[in-house]
Amino acid sequence: MPEEQEQKEKKVNERQIVIFNLGKEEFGVNINEVREIIRMEQITNIPNTSEYIEGVINLRGGIIVVIDLAMKLGLPTKKSDNNTRIIVIEVNKNTVGMVVDSATEVLRLKGDQVEPAPAVITEKINSDYIEGVGILDERLLILLDLARVLQAKDIEHVQLAQKTAPGASAAKEAAEQAAASAPESSVAEASSEAAAEAPKEEAKPAKAAKPKKK
Repeated sequence: MPEEQEQKEKKVNERQIVIFNLGKEEFGVNINEVREIIRMEQITNIPNTSEYIEGVINLRGGIIVVIDLAMKLGLPTKKSDNNTRIIVIEVNKNTVGMVVDSATEVLRLKGDQVEPAPAVITEKINSDYIEGVGILDERLLILLDLARVLQAKDIEHVQLAQKTAPGASAAKEAAEQAAASAPESSVAEASSEAAAEAPKEEAKPAKAAKPKKK
């Protein structure tokens, strides 16, 4: 019984991590915070913003602020190449893109595979940004706490960059129009799906009328 309980606890503590690289280090973030991973594309610069904010991209009609994650963490940066990716994340109800050297895989980590970050890591990266490290075979995965990496003041910079970005007002109008029409279409789709799945009653044969007695 205790063994079964222990296995259940390990399963509950298991998490899926998106793995990416910055320089020689491997990092991981919770998959629930990741919306998508896209290839590097043209970034429009925005003047008078924080140094680590690269600019904005237009992702399917939405303005997304892109940050240089290595610069934000105080690590050396490198020029983009064919392996460079933008990880689009959701933090504190804000969508942000993070430039990384490469995004490699998605892994599962159990609770007992996560440990406090050693000094060799916290000497290079602010310990407030680190949730812990994942130990997987001989690999050391630095697990980031994105809510701490992008704090309130950072979110303010992101929101300001979104507002001042070229085409931001047009993108906002398009998003509002899409949001306004979404409920009706979704309700209609749900209704039609429900109608299609609903069991149909078979028509019952009409009973023959009994002849009247004379």
